[in-house]
Amino acid sequence: MDWDKLRVFHAVAEAGSLTRAGEILHLSQSAVSRQISALEDSLTTVLFHRHARGLILTESGELLFETAGKIRSEIDRAEVRIHDDQNAVQGELRVTTTTGFGTLWLAPRIGQLFARHPNLKIDLRLAEHVLDLSMREADVAIRMKEPSQAELIRRRLMTVNMRLYASQEYLAVNGSPSSRAQLHDHRLVSQSPAAEQPNSAYRWTVPFLQSEHCSHMTVNNYFGVLQAVLHGVGIGVLPNYVTDDFQQLVRVLPDEQSQGIPVYLAYPEELRHSKRVAAFRDFVIHEIIAFRKIHESDGSAPHAGAIRS
Repeated sequence: MDWDKLRVFHAVAEAGSLTRAGEILHLSQSAVSRQISALEDSLTTVLFHRHARGLILTESGELLFETAGKIRSEIDRAEVRIHDDQNAVQGELRVTTTTGFGTLWLAPRIGQLFARHPNLKIDLRLAEHVLDLSMREADVAIRMKEPSQAELIRRRLMTVNMRLYASQEYLAVNGSPSSRAQLHDHRLVSQSPAAEQPNSAYRWTVPFLQSEHCSHMTVNNYFGVLQAVLHGVGIGVLPNYVTDDFQQLVRVLPDEQSQGIPVYLAYPEELRHSKRVAAFRDFVIHEIIAFRKIHESDGSAPHAGAIRS
């Protein structure tokens, strides 16, 4: 089977349109159409149902699309190994993590990685849902739970806790609660129960949400919660890793916190020897160790995981 035609077919199936696939592949619509027609002729089957709103895969098309995706993943893996220079860290690395961790902890520190490896390209994919590393939706992930896939290499980085924080300005105007009962007189800002989040964070937050507050606000990610808290909207439920870059936050009810949430770094077995993955892994571990050294004295640092270089 002609790989060029299969590559065009896969692009059309993903885009759902000959025109959009042509733009992605830098081909004319007529050239894309000819490739699809030639592939259908060679297989003596119809791959797409054509209608006014776009293209839909037939049963045969779905089977071929699944196979083409696996072939493309294998080619991607081969390219990673080929292009990983033995003595330099360069090229693109696709990193995925949650919106909260990515915006509040990782992105502010990523400049340190580029300072060490100026030819590295990072494609940071922030999403609450888990991207499939085995299908190469990303190269490396930082997740708030241990990955379940057996074929992944995983490393526990640290353990974080959910805590209550407020701005100095908010507490100056509204006072600081000294008990859970006094929280009822304050506006609480938290992640929405419907949002994807670690189970221990959800379990700890739910009793607060079920209590009677004079006012309450929920957001679908921690970045939004933080922005509201920084601007004096209320007392926020936030992970304790925010204390490094937002020292204007004041911890409320210091004895209250969630159970530990493990943070893992994971990547596919076939990337074990990737220079790019190793560079990113070492950078993250270095930053976590530095973070802990700063905050060990005040007890605000996340607990260490089984960090090994």
